[in-house]
Amino acid sequence: MPPTSYTPDALRRWPDVESPGLLASDAADRLILDESADARRTAAEGTIVTIGDEYGALTLGATDAGGSGIRVHQDSLSGERALEANARAAGLEHGFCSLPLDESLVTGAHVVLLRLPRALDALDDIAGLVAAHAHPDVVVFAGGRIKHMTPAMNEVLRRSFGTVDVSHARQKSRVLIARAPHDGRDPQARSARHDAPGLSAPLTVCAFGGAFAGTGIDIGTRFLLEQLAAADVSALEGASGDVIDLACGTGVVATWLALRSPAISVIATDRSAAAVASVRATVAANGVADRVQVARALGLESRPDASARLIALNPPFHVGTAVPMSGVADPLFAEAGRVLAPGGELWAVWNSSLQYRPALERLVGPTRQAARNAKFTVTVSTRR
Repeated sequence: MPPTSYTPDALRRWPDVESPGLLASDAADRLILDESADARRTAAEGTIVTIGDEYGALTLGATDAGGSGIRVHQDSLSGERALEANARAAGLEHGFCSLPLDESLVTGAHVVLLRLPRALDALDDIAGLVAAHAHPDVVVFAGGRIKHMTPAMNEVLRRSFGTVDVSHARQKSRVLIARAPHDGRDPQARSARHDAPGLSAPLTVCAFGGAFAGTGIDIGTRFLLEQLAAADVSALEGASGDVIDLACGTGVVATWLALRSPAISVIATDRSAAAVASVRATVAANGVADRVQVARALGLESRPDASARLIALNPPFHVGTAVPMSGVADPLFAEAGRVLAPGGELWAVWNSSLQYRPALERLVGPTRQAARNAKFTVTVSTRR
């Protein structure tokens, strides 16, 4: 039976490759639920939407209060799985469904509960989508921790809504309340062209809002590409085993590998829906969509043991807005060690201050430093 009084603090994050065992809700979740209570009370079945609800506090709080047919979008696959697990534990698994960030998510919606994303482009994509397809009377309750909120967020919402009100602050949290949608639009990938090491023509990077580094090539990835170019990865042609871009982001490395070595195919994998959509746009823009297989997955869960000859990795070093002291990259290293065939190589770039080399030695195999600059280190770990 469902609990008599659902408490979001009971939620826990899915134990995935990036965020093991951390509490999933905070004061911002509770404030969004409180501010939206009256609107949700009169909302018909199927007209409540939650977006950015990392591990289910908003969705299950709204379900427990009587909401049904709630439509949910979570960028992270770990969030989807945590919501499912938490819903089963609370006896609330039948009150919602997960959907992509498209028209199906918001058509006819009357109430939208939103955890404000870090990136303004991501907020712009969401606001435009809601304004385009939700009910004209829709109300958006967009909340977050005050330290992560900026006045620019209000301005982004005003591009798509006639009024944006601000709640009183509570427990260092605040909610922006948007009404009167206008000038709606579906999300479109942004793009930019870049010179890239070892390529004779520019590489086009496409990104939807929320994808790490947007349409740029972040400096760590560029440093990794410089080392791969110097190593002449075209020598991989004819070798056996998969070539994988792990935690691929917008697919810069996967696309570069496919352009650099026309005879190989590449697997690009990421947990983020925005990243997966972005990499699909990136590989299409560069004419290599037929040679890059894109998957939304946690780590390399869909890949068999000892099946890869090369894995490239620029591991994330934060979880949402937090920067944990350790543990973010280790599970990705372990996954690489599992999937690499004996003699296969993990090429990784990382912030030198994180001192990942002992973990790479332990989880993958003998590790050498390929290059180091003022900020980053590139290592090559060989599977034992």
